[in-house]
Amino acid sequence: MAKRTDVLDHTVLGVLSDGPLHGYELRKRLTAILGPFRALSFGSLYPCLHRLTESDLIEQIDSVDREDVAVISTKRARIVYALTASGKEAFQEWVADAGPDAWEDEAFAARMAFFSRTDAQVRLRILEGRRSRLEERLRSLEESIERTNARMDEYTERLQMHGIEGAQREVSWLEELISSERESRSERQEARAVRKAAKKAVRKRTARPRHTTRKTTKGNTTS
Repeated sequence: MAKRTDVLDHTVLGVLSDGPLHGYELRKRLTAILGPFRALSFGSLYPCLHRLTESDLIEQIDSVDREDVAVISTKRARIVYALTASGKEAFQEWVADAGPDAWEDEAFAARMAFFSRTDAQVRLRILEGRRSRLEERLRSLEESIERTNARMDEYTERLQMHGIEGAQREVSWLEELISSERESRSERQEARAVRKAAKKAVRKRTARPRHTTRKTTKGNTTS
């Protein structure tokens, strides 16, 4: 299972890949991604920024006199954070990983936030993995209800059913996403096949031997 610090670290790298930001704006964007799964405070953000700076994955910019710094609301100098070359490489490695860590609640939300920068095959594997994780959770919840139904009070039963219904809704949502990804993949494959056939036809035409032309005059033919 992915550590929460790892998820936060890589999400920071992903957000900063859009451009440098100061801490306040960075926290707003991270909250939009991770908000449903954690209350992100400066008390957890700044240790993260310190780790990434010490690891040379991000750097601090002490001046605001830069055109590429996003959303600077005052003239007062603030510390602005920017991605380093090592940070870009670490982020690319993270978005290329489709392993089980990417299927967990918080990690999945972070990964999906950067799906537009993720390879199509990796996206599909993550979605399928997340679906399998939710299906496991559903089976576990249903088995738990069957075992404890006789001893369960009304409110506990409702809570269990709420969990089941939520997992069922997410599985249906994932099914739609997976279907869409597969259709897009099929369309891309068909387009590649058409382009390949067209290139092959062009090569075949250009490879044909040229015939000499014949000029016909009255009573004579020359070649």
